[in-house]
Amino acid sequence: MMKIAVIGASGFTGAELLRLCANHPDFSVVVATGETQVGAAVADLYPSLAAYYPNLSYAPTDPAAADGCDVAFLGLPHGASQTLVPDLLNRVGHVVDLAADFRLRDEGLYPTWYGEPHAAPDLLAEAAYGLPELFRPGLAGARLVASPGCYPTAASLALAPFLRAGLVEPAGLVVDAASGVSGAGRPPKPNTTFCTVDEDFTAYGLAGSPGDGLGHRHTPEMEQVLGTAVDGSVLSTAGDVSVLFTPHLAPMNRGILATCYARPTDDALDTAGALAALAEAYADEPFVVVSDRSPSTKSTYGSNAAHLSARVDPRTGLLVVLSAIDNLVKGASGQAVQCANALLGLDEATGLSTVGVYP
Repeated sequence: MMKIAVIGASGFTGAELLRLCANHPDFSVVVATGETQVGAAVADLYPSLAAYYPNLSYAPTDPAAADGCDVAFLGLPHGASQTLVPDLLNRVGHVVDLAADFRLRDEGLYPTWYGEPHAAPDLLAEAAYGLPELFRPGLAGARLVASPGCYPTAASLALAPFLRAGLVEPAGLVVDAASGVSGAGRPPKPNTTFCTVDEDFTAYGLAGSPGDGLGHRHTPEMEQVLGTAVDGSVLSTAGDVSVLFTPHLAPMNRGILATCYARPTDDALDTAGALAALAEAYADEPFVVVSDRSPSTKSTYGSNAAHLSARVDPRTGLLVVLSAIDNLVKGASGQAVQCANALLGLDEATGLSTVGVYP
């Protein structure tokens, strides 16, 4: 059994990591930290985990707690990983970070989009971007993996095949995506209370808003991914990639549905051709379902699957690609486990489900 540390296990992504590790035949969680829950039993905070973790309690967030572990998963708030990872890399075999701290290659983007300089810029080039379906070669044996955000995962899986094949223009990409409330994290916020979210549907992180006007901070991550080839090299069109991203908060616990728009480079592209391009790109991927059915978040609930479909509107000529995932699984913890499997040389599907929970 491989020893696993979950650093930041008291939030939703951390709890989901604990759930997935419980079903993994090769993983054994030996430490779970939670700075706001030190000493509390995991089973008390998350009774759903009580049967498997009856005696596990939250420890302080100290890199030394993970000494000797094969993999440390980090489910910390954005910005917190940067100060821990340099030390952790000397204590564990591999680090898989679920925050945005090591996703962007350009350290100059962090002050702009995350409000502060990067604390460990020398590690940015080493970090493998953890979206296996698009960047598998970089994961084998990686010491540090930056697991993608939920929105970039959904949008990138939808659009990357078309950009890599030169089937769409790189400029003027539009991503409209709706997320369940769990994407906002476990700590309560005024805009995520039941009375606020119930029977409501609202956009946020709008580009062009008064103030900085930049929009949502996942935008540069999407642009980076969509301008990168499978081997990590920069596509010739990367400098032209631009994404207008508008996220929405939906009144559901889990799920992301991304509706993505692009202009084909050839007027001959039709719906059949678009579906064929997706099917070819993901032909051997166990977690990607391509069909002519309109994807739904409910179909992916609790699974590591991504459901994709596409249409070409004959009137406007625009390509529409739809992508549905569970934001806590393929959009976070499941993808992190998939990456850990890949870097350890295990079957990527180990401990993960392709089947959603329904109803």
